[in-house]
Amino acid sequence: MNVEAMNGSMLAFVGDAYYDLKIREMLIRRGINKSKKFHESAVFYVSAKAQSKILQRLIDEDYLTDEELVIVRRGRNVKSGTVPKNTDVIIYRQSTAFEALIGFLYLTARFARLDEVVLYCIEIRGEDEAHV
Repeated sequence: MNVEAMNGSMLAFVGDAYYDLKIREMLIRRGINKSKKFHESAVFYVSAKAQSKILQRLIDEDYLTDEELVIVRRGRNVKSGTVPKNTDVIIYRQSTAFEALIGFLYLTARFARLDEVVLYCIEIRGEDEAHV
């Protein structure tokens, strides 16, 4: 499998699944066991708007490597036939770019970096949660 040649949407599919699983695992470990609270908390971390904010902060802080930024650009440039009705195109593209980054790190087996990035993303959203 040549991950470097894989299109951004395929990377995003994998990244979306992986990130969603890691967030749900984190919420379970925190002891959230009421369905409504669990769902609301998961959405807070994995929504397109949340992922877009996280990605922007990673970029602003120069947290990503040059190679990771190339993947982000590839993910951002994915042409989708549809955009979710509750999200604008820019946010949707940013979230797809974020998911492509996560998918790339997973598929290239860069698990130490993947864990580092995901933990930092959780920290970033935790800071936002404290201000809500």
